[in-house]
Amino acid sequence: MTIETLPALRPSRAPWNKGRIVGQKLPLQPKHVWSIRVRLEMADNRRDLALFNMAVDSKLRGCDLVGLRVNDVYAAGHVKERASVTQSKTRKPVRFEITETTRLALERWIKDPEMIGDEYLWPNRVHANPHLSTRQYARIMRDWVLSIGLERSANGPSCVACRFTRPGTVKRAPRTGICTPC
Repeated sequence: MTIETLPALRPSRAPWNKGRIVGQKLPLQPKHVWSIRVRLEMADNRRDLALFNMAVDSKLRGCDLVGLRVNDVYAAGHVKERASVTQSKTRKPVRFEITETTRLALERWIKDPEMIGDEYLWPNRVHANPHLSTRQYARIMRDWVLSIGLERSANGPSCVACRFTRPGTVKRAPRTGICTPC
């Protein structure tokens, strides 16, 4: 049988990524960061607020963020101003500043009754794993992005949206002390 007589093979179903944006997602803009923060504060969701603020401040990968321990950010009854974490991918230490807003959110979360006796900063509530999985974090991130009306394909569920959001662009007003987006 020659090559010319072979039947043409055609896929019977559409590709999984047809019409989707694949690859790196867009970073969140400051107005998106503030709208997510406000929604989490209004819902009094301590864990998610602390997790979101920490994701923006630290710019860590999702696997490193969910693996944070209480000792990494909390010492002597207070949240540290700076923390250092060794990245799992590169094995290099990364230092980052924890802003005042994040410190307050972490303080509230660490003193929450759910956190008493936990070693990890984001403990897993259901499964036998000691901390939140990266897949669970991605689902939480997707819910944040969808709650403010952004397109799922453009901004989530990738953790990159928080990772490449510049915390320096979200600042505090000098005189009033009220947090405002740039």
